[in-house]
Amino acid sequence: MRLLIEKIKLAILKRTGVSQQKKNYDTWVAKGYRKEPMVTFIIQSHNKSLQICHILPKLRQYKDAEIIVIDDGSSLDHTERLAKELKGANEFLLRSNDLFENVTYDKAIRLSNGKYIALMQDDDDFDGIAWVEKAVALFQRHPKMVVLGGKDGLDIVFEKDKQKAHGGKAIKGDIFTFVTSVNRAPMWINRVLFMQHLRHIDFRFAPFQFDDYELCIRAWLTGLQVGLYNAAFRSLTAGGMRIWNSEFTREQSHRNSLLLYQLYADRQEELRKILNSQINDV
Repeated sequence: MRLLIEKIKLAILKRTGVSQQKKNYDTWVAKGYRKEPMVTFIIQSHNKSLQICHILPKLRQYKDAEIIVIDDGSSLDHTERLAKELKGANEFLLRSNDLFENVTYDKAIRLSNGKYIALMQDDDDFDGIAWVEKAVALFQRHPKMVVLGGKDGLDIVFEKDKQKAHGGKAIKGDIFTFVTSVNRAPMWINRVLFMQHLRHIDFRFAPFQFDDYELCIRAWLTGLQVGLYNAAFRSLTAGGMRIWNSEFTREQSHRNSLLLYQLYADRQEELRKILNSQINDV
């Protein structure tokens, strides 16, 4: 019945012309939509809308960009706040029905138009946009680099006795260097190289944990590069997933460390040789 009433209402509006000319081309152009921005910022939000609203004005300082916020959909209050705040033509809200990081990052990458994509978390904070300008410059300097981390670099350790893999001692990115793997966030991606050669974030690691390590290993074995620099990020709070899902995080870390070992333990020496050959390219 409600659908029938709505149908009649809309038919009357169409016939009377009351709703005509609410949109036109000039107003669309005035919104300033960018079809091919230099950068896309993709931010995961797990009940952390206030933190996202805190960094949005900072992200907007980089004019040639679009912003995609992934809301996990677990709380309507946070969804409504984000929908109200994301007002620009180049700002989008992706509601994900509690699918966490792996699937939603992959979906958002495919929706983005930026040449370079910054994958971010809901606890990230920073000053200014120098970290963005530096990342763009590094990508332009290294055309084979598909992933650039701004936090920690890691050398993947394969423990044969326990048949598992994990990130070893963290390498800080004070000076740009190539590394085996980087840890989000931020985690930058050259979108063209990603789509041409890597194509996806491995869904076997869903819903989260270690898929960033796997992506980096696969990048090197595909003939691409992974770099590290200092984005000078700081944490606003603990990440949303770690606050409300600490036990699940430990469970996923164990599960996916075994999976990473199964996939790449026998290619550890090959990976090391490839990385060593890139040292002089920095």
